[in-house]
Amino acid sequence: MSLRTILKFPDPILRQKAKKISNFDASLQNLATDMIETMYDAPGVGLAAPQIGESIRLIVVNASQEEDGEETMVLVNPEITEREGTQADEEGCLSVLDLTASVKRSQKVTVSYQDMTGESQELTVEDRFAVILQHEIDHLNGILFLDHLSTLKRALYKKKIKKLMAAKK
Repeated sequence: MSLRTILKFPDPILRQKAKKISNFDASLQNLATDMIETMYDAPGVGLAAPQIGESIRLIVVNASQEEDGEETMVLVNPEITEREGTQADEEGCLSVLDLTASVKRSQKVTVSYQDMTGESQELTVEDRFAVILQHEIDHLNGILFLDHLSTLKRALYKKKIKKLMAAKK
């Protein structure tokens, strides 16, 4: 279909709580296809609709266990229903430029969601895939991975972005 522009921090759409999806029609399928194409082009392992300016509860993720593999999943209205354990993993974000950091998240999560036809599904995942789902679901709630960082790291990053934006003007 077509590549979409990925919004960058501090775009205000990234801070909105996304709306629940109730229409499972061709436009939703087209949007999901665009998101998949955009995610792999970026390149990334996950993308949430708010990152491309669509404030709805839709995420796409690469569920492949292989480093170069592509096993795409589309999750509509995903919600984390159970959490277990903790882990720290290095994260980055397509909407947060030039920043990676260790983030503490649940080691195992259960996610309820709907597929592209509106059928209810449930998935329990661990380790890296659990991190990816938590990261993308955070986007649907207006939360960025930098919100999980220390106040100092967040402040330094925001200062860096302000300087970059000022330099572009």
